Amino acid sequence: MPRETGKTRQSHQGDRSSRDTPSDERPRDDSRDDSRDDPARAARDALGAALADGTDRSLDTAASLLAALPATTARALLTERGTALLGAAWRRGWEPADLARLVRRDLRPGHSLRYAALAHEETRRYARLDPRWTAQLADLGTGDTGGSTRVDRFSAAVEAVELYRLLFTVPAVEPVGPPPGSVPTAPLPTDDRELTRVRALLAKAEATAYPAEAEALSAKAQELMTRHRIDSARLAGVAAGPGEGVAACRIGVEPPYGEAQAILLDAVARASGCRAVWNEEHGFSTVVGDAGDLAAVELLHTSLLVQAHAALTRAEAETRAAGRRRTKTFRQSFLLAYAEHVGARLEKTAEATVTESAEPEVLPVLAARDVAVTEATERMFPRTKAARVRGVSDEAGWRRGTEAASRADLDHRLPPRLRGGDGSGTPGGASPAR
Repeated sequence: MPRETGKTRQSHQGDRSSRDTPSDERPRDDSRDDSRDDPARAARDALGAALADGTDRSLDTAASLLAALPATTARALLTERGTALLGAAWRRGWEPADLARLVRRDLRPGHSLRYAALAHEETRRYARLDPRWTAQLADLGTGDTGGSTRVDRFSAAVEAVELYRLLFTVPAVEPVGPPPGSVPTAPLPTDDRELTRVRALLAKAEATAYPAEAEALSAKAQELMTRHRIDSARLAGVAAGPGEGVAACRIGVEPPYGEAQAILLDAVARASGCRAVWNEEHGFSTVVGDAGDLAAVELLHTSLLVQAHAALTRAEAETRAAGRRRTKTFRQSFLLAYAEHVGARLEKTAEATVTESAEPEVLPVLAARDVAVTEATERMFPRTKAARVRGVSDEAGWRRGTEAASRADLDHRLPPRLRGGDGSGTPGGASPAR
């Protein structure tokens, strides 16, 4: 059993030096002013100090002073500071879904509700929003608990300060779209009919209990996605100019087993003519590609994750029935093997579809788009590293993951034009680490 896969991953190295504090976030220096007779000013200053030094003592002080204010005054003060912090985060490249993942990972459910309410409050002041922002805000919910969660005023103030500390410390990230208030970009161009067909195939793949059928349906979805790329290139007629039509989006890649998810997303992206860069620290991958391909990449990746976890559940049940106990290393090895081998099969399907279906005059357009995507990725992420995957230590898990990914012989299920390859499902197609 291989101890490490040959699949490469890119891990974005965040530029911590870019965490410059905007002027509207800097704690006030009002040491020369006597704020003892102005409780609101004292609370505001204490909140600024709590954001700056991060100690428990400053948090308790700020929360105590906020809790002592009249409710309306405290609410106005917290809303003012919270919306300023969010506005600064948007300008540093963050989007609503990105921060929601950080809050969910690092804090507690109450913080997520408070963040959702604050995000809606902050973005309400913009006359227009990018369609992707509108969709992300809708996914957050309103943050309204309907009165089902009641906390005392001190605890509520502590919760607010903890959330604001996280927002205060997020560094700059590569923007993937305009900040709110800018002229919104056009929605990512998609062929709704094609996406509907892909979505229907993947829904069937997720619902079936037969691994062979799930594999065939997923492969057919990848075939449709590749054919859509070919049709788009055929309509373009000429090679695109540098960066023309290239866009980016972020897809959450969260623990546990984030490495396996990132590898799977990288494979789906590459099979679709895109590139994915994993930012492990902040729990997302940025996918760069032709604007028309991004929605399909996210759709297929999400479906394959559902299928992978269903296959893992079946494998664990079978091993338990055989009297063997499976651990985290089994699951990690299983999912890494699954990502490796499913990815190789998707790439093979995409290559076969291009070989069989793309006319000679279309190939230069596809090649030019690939160059444009690669160049755009390198401009966005000039410092990335590719590393070999570590941690494949359970031979049984690797074997079962490989079986789940490559058990089916798809030749009898796929159209003849997609047949080819030895069907071994071995990891020979993976790129060596650089």
